[in-house]
Amino acid sequence: MTTKPTVESLGIDLDAQEWQRSGSGDGMIEVALVDVAGTDWVLMRVSGDEARRVLVYDRHEWECFLDGVRHGEFDTAST
Repeated sequence: MTTKPTVESLGIDLDAQEWQRSGSGDGMIEVALVDVAGTDWVLMRVSGDEARRVLVYDRHEWECFLDGVRHGEFDTAST
């Protein structure tokens, strides 16, 4: 099993990233796309999180997540 990288292990400066926000105010999802040494990474965090936690996804994981969203995999409403 390979350990997932962290922001720290990748040497990413969070303040230098261009974050895309899902809305305004605390509690919104923020996403940044980052290239580190030729490898694409997707960073995701929640605005206002005092712990400043950041999730790190590789491009394949992110594409699988987006595919699931597009196909309703995370919809909570059931009929």
